[in-house]
Amino acid sequence: MLNDTICAISTALKDGAISIVRMSGDLSFDIIKEISDIKDIKANHILYGHIYDEGNMIDEVLVSFFEAGRSYTRENMVEINCHGGIYVTRLILNLLLKKGCRLAEPGEFTKRAYLNGRIDLSKADSVNDLIKASSAIQARSAIRGLQGSVERLIMPLMDEMKDVISMIEVNIDYPEYEDEKQMSSEVIKPYVASWISKAEEMINKAERFRVIKDGLDTVIIGKPNVGKSSLLNALLEKDKAIVTDIAGTTRDLVEGKVNLKNISLNLIDTAGIHETGEQIEKIGIEKTLEAIEQADLIILVVDASDITDEDKELMERYKDRNMIIVHNKSDLNKTGEIAISALNKDISALTDYLNRKYENDISLVDEDILNNERQIALMKRSLEELKHMYEHIDYDAIDMIVTDLDSAYHYLCQILGKEYQEDLIDHMFRNFCLGK
Repeated sequence: MLNDTICAISTALKDGAISIVRMSGDLSFDIIKEISDIKDIKANHILYGHIYDEGNMIDEVLVSFFEAGRSYTRENMVEINCHGGIYVTRLILNLLLKKGCRLAEPGEFTKRAYLNGRIDLSKADSVNDLIKASSAIQARSAIRGLQGSVERLIMPLMDEMKDVISMIEVNIDYPEYEDEKQMSSEVIKPYVASWISKAEEMINKAERFRVIKDGLDTVIIGKPNVGKSSLLNALLEKDKAIVTDIAGTTRDLVEGKVNLKNISLNLIDTAGIHETGEQIEKIGIEKTLEAIEQADLIILVVDASDITDEDKELMERYKDRNMIIVHNKSDLNKTGEIAISALNKDISALTDYLNRKYENDISLVDEDILNNERQIALMKRSLEELKHMYEHIDYDAIDMIVTDLDSAYHYLCQILGKEYQEDLIDHMFRNFCLGK
């Protein structure tokens, strides 16, 4: 498949000033010569010309040429900058297909960059993250990933593991080499303890940064008519949720996103939690309880002038969760550390508290860190192997020890894609957009 010449539209397929149609593969230069009046190709230059189909001019274009070894895919590449528009762009794409190109699969250009050794899998992750970035923090994190932050983070750990694995294997295969360091369980155990500590720190930082980068999944809970919907509207600075004096107005989950200075909140306004015999309201409360279980942050809204047994029961029920208690209607009775008046849009006490709470974690964007769930999951699996090894190291034979260590090392290899299974790689790149 890598011998095919592939093509795709790399810009959004809609009316615009410019569209880009991309080719990569051995036939790229030959095809552009065949369909254009550009005959004297200069690698790593942009040349002006015209595209023709059977003698008829299709468009006036600028064509960028990238020579194999110095291109995004490390193959001969061509990017045709044509006039934007669905019809003309499709016409050029279909012409390339007619001349021998194959339509690229989603993510195939980046997949080729990986398979041809230009980037590792962590950098491929970052390409996709940068495309999908919707905030400055997400973009900064993706750029650091493209600059090799994940490799810098885990390669020292991998090198240490590789050294120990090598020494253990020498002990096993060549026991007569007495001048080689003897890797007993007593010698290996401090190494493993150190690796466990490093892996745990990497995971902890990555999970803290995940909520900074992607936002906290936040549920607003409380008894009916306490001001949950008013708080949602105040945070979003628009009237998304219906607010009335009638208890139980919110029957379904109402969602929105708010970006504060140091944290983003993926907000969910929920039905008031209380006993009810009304069937629709009961369904809403069940959805509330499900949302709470999945939330990163719980904002419990109470009436500052009337804290009830229901409020206290909710405080007790979720005391071990990441919960903030907000005293609403402070214009009537100002109590509590975080006192707001949601109806009057006076919520600065809450937003200031949240910004203070996460101001230290925002600096993680400038550290080398695991960037996504795939990388974190593989680090966790490596950590599991290390912990299993540590627990059994005093009892297991040396060949069993090296098996666990080898597994831990291989999970780290998969973060960078230094070892891979073809179906895993195909699944990963299938999530990319066309033309990338």
